Amino acid sequence: MKIQKENPARAFAMIAKTIRGAEDVAAAELRALGASKVETQSCAVKFVGGKYLLYKANLWSRTAMRILAPVRDFCVEDKDELYREAGRVNWSRFMDADGTLAVDAFINNSAFDNSVFVAQRVKDAIVDQFRSRTGRRPNVDLKNPGLRVNIYIEGKRAILSLDSSGEPLFRRGYRTESGEAPINEVLAACIIALSQWDGRTLFIDPMCGSGTFVIEAALLARRKATGLLRRSFGFMRWRDYDGEIFERVCSEAADAALPHSSATIIGSDISPERIKEAVANARRAGVERDICFECAAFEERTPPPSPGTLIMNPPYGNRVKVEDAEAFYRKIGDTLKNKYDGFNAFIFTNNALAAKAVGLRTSRRIPLFNGSLECRLLKYEMYQGTRKVKNMEPGKLNSGL
Repeated sequence: MKIQKENPARAFAMIAKTIRGAEDVAAAELRALGASKVETQSCAVKFVGGKYLLYKANLWSRTAMRILAPVRDFCVEDKDELYREAGRVNWSRFMDADGTLAVDAFINNSAFDNSVFVAQRVKDAIVDQFRSRTGRRPNVDLKNPGLRVNIYIEGKRAILSLDSSGEPLFRRGYRTESGEAPINEVLAACIIALSQWDGRTLFIDPMCGSGTFVIEAALLARRKATGLLRRSFGFMRWRDYDGEIFERVCSEAADAALPHSSATIIGSDISPERIKEAVANARRAGVERDICFECAAFEERTPPPSPGTLIMNPPYGNRVKVEDAEAFYRKIGDTLKNKYDGFNAFIFTNNALAAKAVGLRTSRRIPLFNGSLECRLLKYEMYQGTRKVKNMEPGKLNSGL
C-alpha cells in the first residue's frame, strides 16, 4: 500500500475510537497507514498525521469505529465549567451560523452521570456563541448534521473533538440484512486481525449468520478499502474539505484492490434464511463470488484439507437461545477434534460456563467487548493426536492492509 509523506507542519493529533480489547490491532493498522506518534489508550488510539491521513484512515480502517480530531482538552468538574470551556472554542472556524450540528457525549468514571445532559450543555455553548456574535444560531440535526461534535469525559478530563467519520465506520453500507444477533463489522474485523489470518489460506465461519465474518475476510483478502462502500463521511462537510486529496485517496484505494480472492472462504449456517441474508450482503459488498455459502449444520459438514482458520460466533444465550448451551458447545468441541486437524479455531463468546464444555485446551483467551457485553475470543490449535499448545509469536498482528 502506498504511504504518502505529509508536511509535518500541517500535521495534527487524531484519535481512533475502537473496540475495548482491540487497541493493539487498531494501532498496528494505523502505523501501516502511515500514522506517527501512535499511542494506545482505553478504547482508543492517539496518532498524528495530516489531512491525507485523516481521509485515508476513514477509508481504510477496518478496526476503528470513528476518527476524531480533538479541538480542546480541559479539566471539568461541573456543568458551568463545561459550558465555559466549550465556549472557548472558536466554532466559526468549523461551521456557519446557518449550519447544522449534533453533539455526541460519552462519559466514564465521571461526576457527570447523564450523557444526554452533557451533550445538551455543549450544544448550548456552541449555539449561544453564534447567537451572541451574529444574532443567528445553528440548528440541531441528529441524523445528518453539517458538523458532528464529540465530547468525551473521563474523571475530570474532557476532550472535545470533531467527528470526521459521521456515521460510525462499522456501517460499511453492505449489511442491510442482519439476522437475529449480528456482531458489527468493526468487531468482526478486529477478531480476524487477532486471529492473524494471512488473507491467503482457507477461512471458514461455520455459523455465519448474515455473513459478517466471511464478508470482512473477503474484503481483506481482496485488499478492498471498506470505506469505498460508503457514500459519505463527516469530513466531507467540513469547511476545509479538500476534494482533490480525497479523490486521490479513493483512486489509490481502487487501484490497490485485487480482482478476486486467492483464499478459499466458506460461510455455512444451519438456517436457509440466514444464508439468503448473507448472500445478499456479500453481493452488496462486491464479494459474492469470493465466498462459498452452504446451508449445513456445523457437525455435518466436512471441511477442505487444512491448514486453515475457523472463526465462529456461537449463540450467547443472551439474544439467541439454545435449549442446552453446554451440550451445544460440547458438540462444537467434538466436531473440532474429529474434523478440523491442522486448523486454528477461534470461538467468540460471553458464555464462559458453556465454553468449558468445548473440552479442548485454549492456547489464548483474549478479552473483547461486544458493546457493553464482556466476551472472550478463545483460540484452539488443532493437532492430530495431541492438544499441546504452541505459543503465538508476540507482536505479530495482521493489519489487513
